[in-house]
Amino acid sequence: MRPLSAAACAALAFLATSLPAASRASTAAPVAMPAPSASGVVRLRSDNGFDETVARLKADVQAKGIRFFDAIDQTALGASADLKIRRSTLVLFGNPPLGVQFLQSNPYAGLDWPVRMLVIEEADGSVWVAWTDFGFVAKRYAITDKAAQFKMASEVAGSIATAATSR
Repeated sequence: MRPLSAAACAALAFLATSLPAASRASTAAPVAMPAPSASGVVRLRSDNGFDETVARLKADVQAKGIRFFDAIDQTALGASADLKIRRSTLVLFGNPPLGVQFLQSNPYAGLDWPVRMLVIEEADGSVWVAWTDFGFVAKRYAITDKAAQFKMASEVAGSIATAATSR
């Protein structure tokens, strides 16, 4: 995989800041996960089934020209160890020219990059897309010099989650 060109980075930045508000935010705003053991996690309930939500998430990442790294079927990993868990797929993606700026500020931010979105099916059958709030990431790594970049990352993540969860 080759890095994004300067033109591609500029196009992504333009896309992230020029998306209509309706495509950046869901009619149902992401809500903080109630589990205290999941600090800094935001999630959005999907109107779609599990497989469609994963497919729509991957498709929107690709449509935005963002680098897709991998999708990890955690349910299959559990099954391979004879451990049953609910359906869970972790999708990794990112824009290296944006994400690496966080690493410049604090190399340990690499623990949270590339971006990860978790598609999970709850016990009641509801499907959710969850990700780490970028404000939480900024605080976690004491990154104070990248406010505009964190804002852009938040907007793009919200847009991707909305595309995955909306009909």
